[in-house]
Amino acid sequence: MIKGTGGHGRKKLQGRGPTPKAEDRSWHPAGKRKAAAERREAAKPKKKLPAHLSLPKDHEIIAGRNPVYEAVTAGIPLLRVFLAPGTKNDERLAKVLRTATALGAPMLEVTKSELDMLSEGATHQGIAIEVPPYEYADFGELLADALESGEAPLFVALDQVTDPHNLGAVLRSAGAFGAHGVIVPERRSAGVNATAWKVSAGAAARVPVAQVTNLVRALQDAKAAGCFVAGLAGGTSETTATFDLATSPLVLVTGSEGTGLSRLVTDTCDQLVSIPISPAVESLNAAVATGIALYDVRRRREAES
Repeated sequence: MIKGTGGHGRKKLQGRGPTPKAEDRSWHPAGKRKAAAERREAAKPKKKLPAHLSLPKDHEIIAGRNPVYEAVTAGIPLLRVFLAPGTKNDERLAKVLRTATALGAPMLEVTKSELDMLSEGATHQGIAIEVPPYEYADFGELLADALESGEAPLFVALDQVTDPHNLGAVLRSAGAFGAHGVIVPERRSAGVNATAWKVSAGAAARVPVAQVTNLVRALQDAKAAGCFVAGLAGGTSETTATFDLATSPLVLVTGSEGTGLSRLVTDTCDQLVSIPISPAVESLNAAVATGIALYDVRRRREAES
């Protein structure tokens, strides 16, 4: 009878896994060549933009044929246009160049590598524009204008939403469903930058954004002026499709996808409402949730008008 080993030889039978590539083995000649090449590359002086192409610290670059066209069409202030040689002309590019000419904005020919540096590696398709810092609106003035408009005011407030992609998408939904503006806090929040401009598809030029030092205080000011505050939160019995405050002067508050609404903002809300979703999905992206809620508010208001 042959006795077993009790599994003592199992590790030997398992092998050592796939053999690493020669260049990934530090002792191999190919690995040594790769390491030497990486050291040489790291030692090379970093390329810098020529002085005449440098940007003020708070200016932004919008790159890519469609983002540039949409921004210019939306009326974003245009300071300079950067073009790489051989950039294919079409109606979008012609529109940008006509606008720049009308505004007296300089048009500079730059190399592809310079445009790569200006756009920080973004897909630029041979064109980029320089835009000044975004001018935030005053929330008090926005609120007063909305109250005088004859319509029930509708604002979106973002609590701890730090992704500019989400801010851009919220601006797009706010423009589509008739919101009077978007409120963001100065700290722990995305601001209107080139990314938000790009994602908003021009809505950043039409929907004003107010940046406030204290979001809770701004919500309290809105309540004092006659608005209600509704926060989006999961698991509530009231939904965006049915809640009564939809047709009243309203500030709709969306929190971050991870942590939701902060405690102080939650305590300031007059009502918490949810969007019914499948139990297989834990939560919705902040921008998606805001878009659905705005659609429901718009639908309810039109039904009662």
